[in-house]
Amino acid sequence: MGFKTNADDDDAVSEINVTPLVDVMLVLVIILLVTAPLVTQSVNVTLPKTAASKPDIPKEPLQIEIKGTNCDINAKAEISLNKTPISNLSALETTLTHELEQNPDVAIHLWGDENVSYAKVEEVVTAVTNAGISKISFVTMEK
Repeated sequence: MGFKTNADDDDAVSEINVTPLVDVMLVLVIILLVTAPLVTQSVNVTLPKTAASKPDIPKEPLQIEIKGTNCDINAKAEISLNKTPISNLSALETTLTHELEQNPDVAIHLWGDENVSYAKVEEVVTAVTNAGISKISFVTMEK
């Protein structure tokens, strides 16, 4: 049955009693729950009033738009910089180099039409990087 005899007392107990561990952990949780609200108390401070100042906001990023009529690789894509049409990629690169001289932290937001091939977008990105601008963001629209 479930009784032990004296012959079984010589065996070592190989089980870990987890009851004391659980008791200690529960006490630690209770201590944490009691002390947490005491730590989050705040002190009321009256801050001084000052005149409003203009925030130091950097210049807005340049907007490059690429529009196309179909997905053909040989199709002509219309490129515009801040709503101003650009005739070719070398003109875009020259304009961006001039902008980089005026503002070393210039950034680009690239809007690519879904009808434009990847090759055209890649050509514009190459022109931007050749101009020395490394901050390029691709803008997408939610469906």
